[in-house]
Amino acid sequence: MAFINPNLEASYYHSEGENIACDLCPHRCVLPPEKFGICKSRKNADGKLVAYNYGRVSSLAVDPIEKKPLYHYHPGTSIFSVGGIGCNLHCSYCQNYSISQSPIGKKRTTYKSPSDLAALCRQQGLSQIAFTYNEPMIWFEYMRDLMEQAPDLDLVVVSNGMINEDPMKELCRSAKAMNIDVKSFDQSFYTKLCGGDLEAVKTSCEVAYASKVHLELTYLVIPGYNDDPETVRRFVQWAQEYLSPEIPIHFTRFHPDYNMSDVRLTPVDTLLRLKSIAQNEGMHYVYVGNVMTDDDSNTFCPECGKLLIRRTGYRVDILGLEGDRCAFCKHRINIIR
Repeated sequence: MAFINPNLEASYYHSEGENIACDLCPHRCVLPPEKFGICKSRKNADGKLVAYNYGRVSSLAVDPIEKKPLYHYHPGTSIFSVGGIGCNLHCSYCQNYSISQSPIGKKRTTYKSPSDLAALCRQQGLSQIAFTYNEPMIWFEYMRDLMEQAPDLDLVVVSNGMINEDPMKELCRSAKAMNIDVKSFDQSFYTKLCGGDLEAVKTSCEVAYASKVHLELTYLVIPGYNDDPETVRRFVQWAQEYLSPEIPIHFTRFHPDYNMSDVRLTPVDTLLRLKSIAQNEGMHYVYVGNVMTDDDSNTFCPECGKLLIRRTGYRVDILGLEGDRCAFCKHRINIIR
């Protein structure tokens, strides 16, 4: 199969004899000649690490920013969303498995250069672009090149956080906002269900926050797997201590899919209980997602308790904000408008 950019040399690797060691993500795959890494997109080709997924686009859409989910970053706006192919995790419950678990060449994609992608975004009248749907960190060079060619666009990254610290720091110099999935606060969950590393994800979150990238966290609640209240308590205690009580947290409902189609939907009561735990631990902005409830997607002022933003599905009504401050008590809200 022919590729548009068959010789695009990837970043972050070193040679070990005839093998190539990839330094982009915590797997640190060591690739014999002509072999791909776990992400199914980076290959040892002729003694170089080649990014075979570069510019290979599987999905394009205009989404509400709340779908990422980002509730405190330009609420009520639209964002140009792009997805590629492959992932450096293999979550048993992935809802985008048709692209995330597909090797290069097994799923139809269309090549878009960084300038093509920027033009498509601008044609929609949009100035913000999200790399999402599959794992964007394995598209590192593509995101980097887009930002070099189109610095006027705001980069949003929706990620599993599985990237090493040096490339994460480099990416944070360009990214304006990130939503990072914390799959569980238990390494055994990451090992058995995802093939990932919790400590690496925590480090990515901490680097993003320290770099002043707008950060929100998502915790997909899977019944019987990561919904233990004490596990969730450890998660929010870490978020408060190492990030900030101002970081928005989204507890989202699990829908059966992929290799876990026999697991039930998350009960709404479970989501509400975990939200209550996070609030009792001092987190200011805690939301429930993938389900309709009365107030659990709304934003309230943590100082005076007044309703600031009402959300019904993806409909957003900004009711009580003056810039980034509560219109009632003038308390500063962690929000970018």
